[in-house]
Amino acid sequence: MQTKNPKTINELFDQKYGKEGTESREEFARKAEAYMIAELVKESRKKANLTQEELAKKLNVKRTFISKIERASSDVRLSTLRRIIEVGLGGKLHISVEL
Repeated sequence: MQTKNPKTINELFDQKYGKEGTESREEFARKAEAYMIAELVKESRKKANLTQEELAKKLNVKRTFISKIERASSDVRLSTLRRIIEVGLGGKLHISVEL
């Protein structure tokens, strides 16, 4: 059976990860979210001209903790993300919700 060429990103995601609401699609969404947070932390750290080691020292954590977050291999609690952005990087974390 030949798969049709997707015309939209949602059609591609449906083919590759399953329809919205399925467990496989939810897993993809969780991984995508973790990756976006990882990139946010990494780019913000670089913009602040800090190494992972320097950021870790400011937060009193190990460099490997920062590395795990930046590789999206660890779930990040909101309180941890806020601490990284506000204490470690001197920024402000803003969260919005759309319904």
